[in-house]
Amino acid sequence: MTSMKAAVCREFGKDLTIEEITLLPPEAGQVQVKLEACAICHSDISYIDGAWGGHLPAVYGHEAAGRISAIGTGVAGYSIGDSVLVTLIKSCGTCPTCADGHPVNCETGTDRVAQSPIRLENGDVAEHGLVTGAFAEEVVVDQSQIAPLPDDIPMDVASLLSCGVITGLGAVVNTAGVRPGASVVVIGAGGVGLNTIQGARIAGASTIIALDLEDEKLDGALEFGATHALNAGADGLVKRVRNLTGGRGADYVFITVGAIKVFETAPRYLAARGQMVMVGMPPSGAMASYEPVVLSALSQSITGSLMGGTVLKRDIPWLIELYRQGSLKLDELITNRYPLDRINEAIADTKTGKSRRNVIVF
Repeated sequence: MTSMKAAVCREFGKDLTIEEITLLPPEAGQVQVKLEACAICHSDISYIDGAWGGHLPAVYGHEAAGRISAIGTGVAGYSIGDSVLVTLIKSCGTCPTCADGHPVNCETGTDRVAQSPIRLENGDVAEHGLVTGAFAEEVVVDQSQIAPLPDDIPMDVASLLSCGVITGLGAVVNTAGVRPGASVVVIGAGGVGLNTIQGARIAGASTIIALDLEDEKLDGALEFGATHALNAGADGLVKRVRNLTGGRGADYVFITVGAIKVFETAPRYLAARGQMVMVGMPPSGAMASYEPVVLSALSQSITGSLMGGTVLKRDIPWLIELYRQGSLKLDELITNRYPLDRINEAIADTKTGKSRRNVIVF
């Protein structure tokens, strides 16, 4: 067993507490990773705020990178000291969705409490938040949740590949299959939104329109590849989007925020046969209303996208190569770096919406 520090959530909506915890050793098929970086994702914040429920106490965090420190039986292809990224994508490899090549939708469930490797100082079990628990100095995860990293990629930069990058870019490339010359609207220019924008650029979209309420974020959208940036609070926005798309509307609309009102208004930007892709995650129980006859008459579609439909072994090497070539911006995504004992500052700053990605460095 390993003793270490972690940021523990004991009450929804309250600050995390830095505590000494114990990590059980890896079992068969698992690895232990000593973390060097973990980014703050809005999904972590949603759990901390109680938006999606869950068991307390819990250790959240899932967008991480580090080096393998221990290996369970049955794990092949890795050695102690290897650099790896750590994600929440846990897959069994044998259920129908895994066998069909969609590991992010693995149908084999995990009990994040009963199967948690995390023990508090008094011996109580803490939830293995997002089956990762990376707001801690080390993690124990399933071997399906890691992917190798080259030694020339900085760990803080590499950690972004574990969630924010693959979620945004993957929604474009894997989920929607955006084709060259297409027109795209991206609603929200935060961390995931910027990756959706650069995904559309990499995919060859000819028109990429970013919408956000913050003008500062719109400047960033142009930096990452948007051809146009419009304030989402402006009057006549639907007409302006249509004017930029030849009067048609967009072939694809990506929602990267969790505001339910946006999910209701987004279809207005779609062209006939257009596709709306839901990337952002509203709170549990939030409901959106649509006019089905319009979607049906225009042959439009609505699609969900979890973790960008990522297949780690296929997508991570490609993304690393894009980064090396200068096509994929990663360094530019990091706003601030914090030590673990300042994680509440990092979370508070992330909540302001002004940071692209804040990263905890160990």
